[in-house]
Amino acid sequence: MKRKVQLVVISDTHLGTIGARTEELYKYLKSIDPQIIVLNGDIIDIWQFSKRHWDKNHTKIIKQLLKFISDGVIVHYIAGNHDESFRRFLNFEIGGFTISNKLKLTLDGKKAWFFHGDVFDVTMQHSRWITRLGGFSYDALIFLNSVVNRVLTLLGRDKLSFSKTIKNKVKAAVSYINKFEDTVAEIAIHNKYDYVVCGHIHQPCIKTITNNHGSVQYLNSGDWIENLTALEYDNNTWNIFHYESSKLKKQGTNDDDFKDVKELFLELSSDFKM
Repeated sequence: MKRKVQLVVISDTHLGTIGARTEELYKYLKSIDPQIIVLNGDIIDIWQFSKRHWDKNHTKIIKQLLKFISDGVIVHYIAGNHDESFRRFLNFEIGGFTISNKLKLTLDGKKAWFFHGDVFDVTMQHSRWITRLGGFSYDALIFLNSVVNRVLTLLGRDKLSFSKTIKNKVKAAVSYINKFEDTVAEIAIHNKYDYVVCGHIHQPCIKTITNNHGSVQYLNSGDWIENLTALEYDNNTWNIFHYESSKLKKQGTNDDDFKDVKELFLELSSDFKM
């Protein structure tokens, strides 16, 4: 039985890279029955994309998203920095699917502002080569982490997350995250939004941020590399979905539920008219 949910926000899946957790993401998509999906940036990682990392679960994810669209689910794709190539197609809309740089929705009478978050990253704006170098270093760290975790699993030990430890304990990383959240919240409060929803920093969060001019609920959907999280909105309430603590973790995948993307596009072509 699929869970009905009004709105789902997913970001930072980094499809096409070594760290993408496609099996887990596919299980999650198959478990929900949403009305609206917001893909909030860095979905397909153009920067580090490699076809050798594109397994069948990647294709299943694309198929499931297309199925959502054909079933009448509204899917918003917001471009991030790793998939900034999609910004060439801003305001593209077809069959319930849109591509944009930001999104404004009204949820039960409250104003929500969605964007990836890289526009508020000073490094992105002024030192893009450093950001790209950081992306490659992050991939190398994820690869090393996966090797270490295989050994730990064989030894019956708990897995580790190198990058999580760095983000949570290194003062510079903690300071960066706090500054990002405060900057985003300040602008949202100034524009009188009730919710501001981001990705980019891979830190799932729901909290209220207050300054001298008001308050706003800040939300971040996290990522599908380490945290395996998504935001869900239903019945006037926001929640963070955690894959690792869900029942989905114990379920297997169905290999029969696989079709080639080209075949799927042919099936859906009649539904998408330019």
